[in-house]
Amino acid sequence: MKANREFANLPKSFWGSVRSVSQKVGYSIRGQNLVKVPTIIEIGQAFEDLHLDPSAIVKDGEETQLAKQLTAYFEYRADILNTYVEPRLMNVERAKNEYQKLYNTLKPTCPIPMNKQKGDKQKIAYLTAIINILVEKHSQKWPCDYDPRQLTTITKDGSPVRTLTRRWDGAVPSPVNPIAIWEIKEYYYTTTFGSRISDGVYTSLLDGMELKELYENERIEVLHYLMVDAYDTWWGKGKSYLCRLVDMINMGYVDEVLFGYEVIERLPKLVRQWQAREQNK
Repeated sequence: MKANREFANLPKSFWGSVRSVSQKVGYSIRGQNLVKVPTIIEIGQAFEDLHLDPSAIVKDGEETQLAKQLTAYFEYRADILNTYVEPRLMNVERAKNEYQKLYNTLKPTCPIPMNKQKGDKQKIAYLTAIINILVEKHSQKWPCDYDPRQLTTITKDGSPVRTLTRRWDGAVPSPVNPIAIWEIKEYYYTTTFGSRISDGVYTSLLDGMELKELYENERIEVLHYLMVDAYDTWWGKGKSYLCRLVDMINMGYVDEVLFGYEVIERLPKLVRQWQAREQNK
């Protein structure tokens, strides 16, 4: 999923309002398993409860421009999550079936990693395996580091311009001067939405800030992707974090987030786009 152009260039103050209202009124509709759209009354009340100026939402009986933008965004965010993202998030059985179909058809030679859990929960990391298989297939043996064990470095004239803070889950063609880098968050066997997962969302935001600073100051673009899955974890327990991921996309801190089955729909085209960028450098 990419940013919606209607919201892609809004000021940071707008996103401050989005966060403030969201955390006050909540992200989901209880009992309906849906992402919520706050009413204009709820938005105004949230401003008042948070000791903000409610006239920023309704002034002289009329909705302000900010109020209209917030309502439009909340409607968009709820719709995209309820109708597009929710059906694409996979449970472990669906992910396993999709992996097995790809493995049997394509007979990959790329790494097929295991998850980091133990005992009965130690299985193939299905989303990561699907991503690796698709990148290998559609890159036609173009170089890819499926498990970079070093920090990503951007160089100019043989010297580092930036060395990013964290290791990534994949990079093409390598973690040195990559065209694209990605992080994978699959939680098929997780029973709670714990601090490790929420911290992962926040660190992805910080990654995006690093990359945005790199582009703004050096005019060097590294494409940044986040790929997530596990229906029960993200939809069942983490709708608020799904909302934050949509916010992150539209704030310009990640180029795309691919949700579950979307990796199968979208990755073939993305890999071809990465190759075209490399050829045009």
